Amino acid sequence: MPSTCTAPLPDLEQRPGRPALLPADPGGDAPAWVGERRHALRAAVTEHGSVLVRGLGLHDASGTAAVRDALGVPPMPERETFAARQAYGDGVLSATPWPPNQPMCMHHEQSYAQEFPGLMLFACLAAPDRGGATGVADAGAVLEALPAALTDRFEREGWLLTRSFNGEIGAGPAEAFGTGDRPAIEAYCRANAIRFHWSPEGELRTEQLRDAVRRHPADGRRSWFNQIAFLNEWTLAPEIREYLVEEYGPDGLPFNTRYGNGEPLTENVVRLINDVYEAHTVRTPWESGDLLIVDNIRSAHSREPYEGPRDVVVAPAAPVRTAGRSTTVEGTPS
Repeated sequence: MPSTCTAPLPDLEQRPGRPALLPADPGGDAPAWVGERRHALRAAVTEHGSVLVRGLGLHDASGTAAVRDALGVPPMPERETFAARQAYGDGVLSATPWPPNQPMCMHHEQSYAQEFPGLMLFACLAAPDRGGATGVADAGAVLEALPAALTDRFEREGWLLTRSFNGEIGAGPAEAFGTGDRPAIEAYCRANAIRFHWSPEGELRTEQLRDAVRRHPADGRRSWFNQIAFLNEWTLAPEIREYLVEEYGPDGLPFNTRYGNGEPLTENVVRLINDVYEAHTVRTPWESGDLLIVDNIRSAHSREPYEGPRDVVVAPAAPVRTAGRSTTVEGTPS
């Protein structure tokens, strides 16, 4: 692979309602094609928030990892997951398991963590028969479109994420923290400003206070960077929310979000955030072999419902570490 990485990019195709599209002609060597253009390609992703590269012909996880490496960004191991993914090796994972008939709302990957991926690579190994597009939304434009009173409050207070590991829904502690050892989980929580509590039955509950607005390291532009709406109870399907509240109580949901001071969000606020996301969403139907590179700070991403088999793998990359908000981390000892 040439070390200069100065080959020019083809012209980006930009159409309303669709992410920037880059046609590729790698001649059977996708990593070499990407490696020769990696600086220009990463600059285009920073500028546009996401770039869909079409024509690479990706067909497996190892090829996806090779393209990520050619882009010159390190992989990032997943921590604090909500739904266990299948690991294919070398930092490539399955897409988050999610019912195909339900949309996955806009979010930034692991925005609740103190270390999160700066880039997300999505490779479509097999396109679905219908639907299933991965949408992206400009997080700076979303911030500007939301009511100033709402964003100002979240910028002052941050947002609070609560998790209850009840053993029935979502990832368990061992899947979320990479270990089932209680002292190791507690050490992780203390190191990452996560409050924790063990019930007498041994179930874990956590809380973490995070920033809702973040500046991009490249240019300082402010972005609405969080999962306030995505992980809130009002984004759940009504029948699922009713079941969970009845089963575990309003404070025992597997996950929920609040204002930074602990005050619950209303359904209207969550609906407003999701409506603004939808107004700023662009999407292109997947074609097998596509690669979508997303700047995880500049752009939120989502997934449409779909029909038929859909095989999209994910490679989180370019870890970003933040100090986070200053909080007192307390927990019940093991």
